[in-house]
Amino acid sequence: MSNDVTSGPSETTARKPDLITVGGAEAPLVDRFKRQISYLRLSVTDRCDLRCSYCMPERMKFLPRKEVLTLEELYELACGFIDRGVTKIRITGGEPLVRRDIIDLFEALGRRIGNGLEELTLTTNATQLASHADSLAKAGVRRVNISLDTLDRETFARLTRRDALPQVLEGIAAAREAGLRVKLNAVALKGVNERELPDIVAWGHSQGFDVTLIEVMPLGDIDGDRLDQFLSLGEVRARFEERWTLTDIDYATGGPARYVGIAETGGRLGLITPLTDNFCDGCNRLRVTATGQLYPCLGGAERVDLRSALRSDDRVRNLAEALARAMHIKPERHGFRMDERGAEPAQPRHMSVTGG
Repeated sequence: MSNDVTSGPSETTARKPDLITVGGAEAPLVDRFKRQISYLRLSVTDRCDLRCSYCMPERMKFLPRKEVLTLEELYELACGFIDRGVTKIRITGGEPLVRRDIIDLFEALGRRIGNGLEELTLTTNATQLASHADSLAKAGVRRVNISLDTLDRETFARLTRRDALPQVLEGIAAAREAGLRVKLNAVALKGVNERELPDIVAWGHSQGFDVTLIEVMPLGDIDGDRLDQFLSLGEVRARFEERWTLTDIDYATGGPARYVGIAETGGRLGLITPLTDNFCDGCNRLRVTATGQLYPCLGGAERVDLRSALRSDDRVRNLAEALARAMHIKPERHGFRMDERGAEPAQPRHMSVTGG
């Protein structure tokens, strides 16, 4: 197997690897709280071409490339999870589309759709999406989540430390043209985009896109204090209800968002509230970093090293045992708090390392 981080899956990786099974058993992954895991968020890189102020510092230190799993290894791990009951895989980063030959991985995983895998999706900042949208659609991707915290070019440049809003909007247009369903994700930031949030929602709905708002999460050190950024989505919803008619609806995509319909726009609005309204009771997710570290909980320090198991002599057994440990240590809920200025982040790793 190649150790070249930029090489894509070879022709042989279209087969179904037998990686995470013991004695032929392919039991579903179920944690101590009887939650069955059906959703894998698989990071392919910690690198990003933006430097969002709520996510990372300007001078972010990225992982050495030699520590990152090859695309072949990422593919084999993904197939092993599919064999254990994972039906949805979201490719994340960092920014996944900055990784060379990443479409090779999408094409390989796309061949598993209908063979254990029900959905293959992507989270992206869309800076590179214009040149990849058609290839993603051909590979079997049907939905993409696009991070868009502002529609104002000056605010975008200040927030991301890059003047890239035109490229992002071009990528969004290309995704729609390619037939991909788009959902916009916006992190609600006090004093930054809070006045603009209704405009983002209205614009997204006018384009036929769902929109999800997210509370900022205390992961990794940044330049500044996250308490200055934190904006409760309960407060945001109350403001929206002064303007629009919001109705809770029974809609889900497999993630943590709770949805409301907005009568005046005709669109759906998702709310992800890790701090003000915990949603962990139904967690069906695992995260695997680009280095093969499995985090059963985004907000926890618990982890299992899949890379060592994957590269061991007895990888079948070692991977099976690693997943059994992951199911045992997955916590009932995270412990995010945002109530003390100058507090250390809940976890030292950045979201871009864990996989957004």
